[in-house]
Amino acid sequence: MPTIVQRITKFLQSPAGRRVVEQGRRELAKPANQEKLRRLAAKVAGGRRH
Repeated sequence: MPTIVQRITKFLQSPAGRRVVEQGRRELAKPANQEKLRRLAAKVAGGRRH
């Protein structure tokens, strides 16, 4: 039985996986989405404050 990593790799190499990757790249090229990602990364990196 293939591992999860092998299954993901196989999907990403398929035509459907390539479409998903390309769609993600198009979305990340948008400045609004880049800002959302920066805010999320800062929130995660900041951790919880007690």
